[in-house]
Amino acid sequence: MTSTSAFPPESPHLRDLLARRPGLRIEVPDDVLSGADVLASTAFSEPPSAFAGKSVLIGARSLRMSARALLELDGLAARLVICPPDFSGNRLANALDQAKVDVVVSDVPRSDVGGRNVARLASPRPRDEGAPVARVSSEWVLPTSGTTGAPKLVEHRLAGLLGAIDPSADTPVWATFYDIRRYGGLQIFLRACVAGGTLVLTEAHEALPDFLARCKAAQVSHMSGTPSHWRRLLMSPHVAEVAPRNVRLSGEIADAAILGALRDAFPTASIVHAYASTEAGVGFEVRDGREGFPAAFLGGLPDVDLRLIDGALHLRSQRAARGYVGREDLALRDTEGFVDTGDIVERIGDRCFFRGRRSGAINVGGLKVHPEEVERVINMHEEVRMSRVFARKNPIMGDLIAAEIVLTDAGASRPQTEVREEVLTACRNALPRHMAPASVKIVPALEVTAAGKLARAHA
Repeated sequence: MTSTSAFPPESPHLRDLLARRPGLRIEVPDDVLSGADVLASTAFSEPPSAFAGKSVLIGARSLRMSARALLELDGLAARLVICPPDFSGNRLANALDQAKVDVVVSDVPRSDVGGRNVARLASPRPRDEGAPVARVSSEWVLPTSGTTGAPKLVEHRLAGLLGAIDPSADTPVWATFYDIRRYGGLQIFLRACVAGGTLVLTEAHEALPDFLARCKAAQVSHMSGTPSHWRRLLMSPHVAEVAPRNVRLSGEIADAAILGALRDAFPTASIVHAYASTEAGVGFEVRDGREGFPAAFLGGLPDVDLRLIDGALHLRSQRAARGYVGREDLALRDTEGFVDTGDIVERIGDRCFFRGRRSGAINVGGLKVHPEEVERVINMHEEVRMSRVFARKNPIMGDLIAAEIVLTDAGASRPQTEVREEVLTACRNALPRHMAPASVKIVPALEVTAAGKLARAHA
C-alpha cells in the first residue's frame, strides 16, 4: 500500500491551515465563526498552558463553539475528545475515565463531568499568547456511532483525517446535514478548513426550510449527508431552494433508488457516494452513479487495501483510526493491519454490493436477512420515498420481516391498500420467500438517529 495523501505524516495544525487560508467562514443559525477571528482572538479566559499536554473533552453545546474549540486546541492539547451533543449519563462518565480527561470545555455550566476542571467558552477577547507552548500532534478521539453503555473511543491523528482531502481543490461552499462532532461531519469541517471556504451547518432545533434558505443565500455548491438525510430533503417542498453542483452521500448504503432520485432532482450535479466509518476512516469514493463499487477496488486502490473475508469488507489504510482508547481488551486491527468493518458485501461479476451490517441481520427460521436488502427492493417502487425493515417477533418462526414505508405525494394520493399490495408483490417477486415482508405499514415519517442514519429497532 502506497499513500497518496497530499499531506505529510506530520501534517500542519489547524491554526496553520487557517493562517494559509484565513477565509474560513462557518455559518450556523443566527451566528458566524470566521477563521480570521480565531486567529486574532480566543474564547478562553485560561492561558494556553492550561490545556498544554492535557486530555481535553470538547463538550460544547453549540456547533460554533465546538468548531472554535477544535481550531484553538489542536496542536496544544495532547488529546481532543470530541463529544456529540447526545453523549451523556454513563456513556459520558465512561468516556471521561477511558480517555483520562483532565479538562472539559463547555459553553454552558456542567455538573456531570465527575469533578474535572471546566474551561468555559465565552465571548472572544484579543489573543495573548504569553509564554510559548510547544506544539504537539494531538490525538483526535471520537466515539463510535451507535454504542451504548461503555463507549468505544477511537483515536485518529490529523494527518489521517486529512488524508482523503485534496488541498489544491477549488474553494467550495459546503453545507452538511451532519454534526461536525461526528466523523462524517468532521470530514466536511476539515475540508472547509483546508480550502478556507464557507461551511453552512444546521443545529438540531433548526427547521429544514430555514436551513435550506440559508444554503440558498450562501450559494452552496457542495452538500453532504446520509441517504436518510437526502430522502428527507427530497420529501420537502423546499427542495428547489438548493442547487448543489456536488452531492455527497455516506454513512448508509446508497441504493439505486436514492441515487436515481438525486439524479432527477439535481440533473447537473456530480453525485458521489463515499465509504467511510469512524474506525476505518475514509475508504473510497464511487463516482460512476451506480450503487455498490467496482470489484476492481479490491486490491486496486493506491492508498487503501480492501479484501472480503467471509463476506465482510476488511480495510487497511493510513486514514484508519490508530486504535481504541482506554480499552486494552479490544483490537481495532488484525495482525496485518486490516480493520474488520462489519459490512457484508457480495461480489457479482465486476461489481460489489453492500448487503448490510453483520450485526443487523434478522434471523427468520434460521436464515439471515439483512434489512437493507429488503429496503432496496421496496425503495425501487416509484411511489415509496423511504422504508424501514425490521424484525417482528413470532412464536413459531422467531422473527418475521415487517416494513414501514413513507410515500411520495403521488403515492399518498392513492388508496393505501393498493400501494401496500404493490410493495408486497414486488418483494415476493424479487426476494426469496423468507425475506419478503409479512406486513407493510404506511407511516408519515421514519425516525432518523442523531447521526443521520435510519433508526433500527425490533418491534
